[in-house]
Amino acid sequence: MKLLRVFPVLLLTGCTSIAPAPVEVRVPVPVPCQAPVVETPRFATADLRPADDLQTKVRALLAERQQHLAYETRLRAVLEACH
Repeated sequence: MKLLRVFPVLLLTGCTSIAPAPVEVRVPVPVPCQAPVVETPRFATADLRPADDLQTKVRALLAERQQHLAYETRLRAVLEACH
């Protein structure tokens, strides 16, 4: 008999408990990369002719090496921006 009196009280105490606080869940969302397009430069050896002397060809090759290094640096910067 006592159990019948206590049982409804126990059921009501479960309803008076405090609701849990909302939980913040952080989910990574993929975002498309908006990096600028790196245009390929016109390299120095593109204008060479077979009749050019050796010194002109060597200078063009040295200049092209610097152009390639600068181009590679720009490409790496764009890749790092998207990482």
